[in-house]
Amino acid sequence: MMMPPTMGEMWTTMGSSIASFMFIWAIVRQYCPYEIRRFLEKCTHRVTGHFYPYITISFHEFTGDRLKRSEAYSAIEAYLSSNTSKSAKRLKAEMGKDSTNLVLSMDEFERVTDEFKGAKVWWVLSKTVSPIRTGMSMSYCPEQEKRFYKVSFHKRYRDLITDSYLDHVIREGKEIRVKNRQRKLYTNSPGYKWSSFKQTMWSHIVFEHPATFETMALEPEKKKEIINDLLTFSQSKDFYARIGKAWKRGYLLYGPPGTGKSTMIACMANLLSYDVYDLELTAVKDNTELRKLLIETTGKSIIVIEDIDCSLDLTGQRKKKGEQISGENYERGKERKEAYNNDQEGNNNNNNNNGGNGNSSKVTLSGLLNFIDGLWSACGGERLVVFTTNYVEKLDPALIRRGRMDKHIELSYCSFEGFKVLAKNYLKLENHQMFDKIQSLIKETKITPADVAENLMPKSPTDDPKRCLCNLIQALQEAKEEEDIAATEEELK
Repeated sequence: MMMPPTMGEMWTTMGSSIASFMFIWAIVRQYCPYEIRRFLEKCTHRVTGHFYPYITISFHEFTGDRLKRSEAYSAIEAYLSSNTSKSAKRLKAEMGKDSTNLVLSMDEFERVTDEFKGAKVWWVLSKTVSPIRTGMSMSYCPEQEKRFYKVSFHKRYRDLITDSYLDHVIREGKEIRVKNRQRKLYTNSPGYKWSSFKQTMWSHIVFEHPATFETMALEPEKKKEIINDLLTFSQSKDFYARIGKAWKRGYLLYGPPGTGKSTMIACMANLLSYDVYDLELTAVKDNTELRKLLIETTGKSIIVIEDIDCSLDLTGQRKKKGEQISGENYERGKERKEAYNNDQEGNNNNNNNNGGNGNSSKVTLSGLLNFIDGLWSACGGERLVVFTTNYVEKLDPALIRRGRMDKHIELSYCSFEGFKVLAKNYLKLENHQMFDKIQSLIKETKITPADVAENLMPKSPTDDPKRCLCNLIQALQEAKEEEDIAATEEELK
């Protein structure tokens, strides 16, 4: 009479069978042609598909040619971080909104369970790693990682999952992202520092600038006008779609140094809760790289080019045959043609000045015009494009005409209203007996808000409000004397 096999014998037999199968499969993989192996795998999938009762859907982090991160992937990441972080055993942590809390999400290869209207689903965060071959050689670049979420469920719930559950996940994930969104300040890296295996051409830090319109030294009427314009833009998605325009708006901030152009950008970002992309044009290799940078920006963002008159050779005035140009009367076709001709001349000059080397930026005026309002500018939405300059008269009229830079904002010297805002910010004063003298001096003197703020700032524990106001009065008097001397010298000439 045969005795039934013990548990140990069963495990031994199973282990031996698995080892034999793995050995045979290794031999098949080594000597069997790739086409035959692919055919066998397809047949195996078809056979098991008739008996395996579960369905799997994958959501990849990057789609297409890795141009932009998938919104579905980001929404699922946010949803799972909020709804399944308590059941996951392996987590990763990131700082949340305003750096006041930690946001936990599932780590790679972790599996969590979710339930929706009686249907149970399983989520897994997976990734594939593959080296990138370069050229004809067998050398490899650093490994490229492709992450994706997989959701599995029983086939009886197919309609429920595809019609309702996934929509629920995406919708709730987007709401969670807005709630936990931590605003960022981005900058672009030079072209030679990024490679095709990198996921992004932008580097970022947390955006924590404290400036607001309440603390900015600006006339109340002008503040109200700018705030209304920004809020109207942020609520006009349907309007822009109806009129057939990309959901973006251009702002040109111009004025002398120290008048608050950079502060204005921070105020805009804080008002609308937008990210800021600080684009350094001199680090952009060419127009193609400029388009790639644009593609990688997200909605709800401000794309900033500061001191554009100093960034590249974009300041030349162009003439048409037989007439003086006018920036507001350019037709788009002639505009682009002339920009192209101007670019070719500028590129030749750059090559001559740089001894023919290829290290200088080849971003052209026509490339920048396409960046602002060409076809590529329509990707995504809800963006502000902001240029700043100290010398608006140097810029090409085609670059700053209405339709590209829709709103021109002049930030000039400090007014008495601006001074009162700064006095309240720095000295907590809303009125003082010295204000009348300051008002009379500030009307006759050109002084920037930055200079006013510097004189109002206490430099030691003994500096009281009265002493700070005296410092400002002295600075105003000195500035007025310098202006009078300059005016006298000008008259003598």
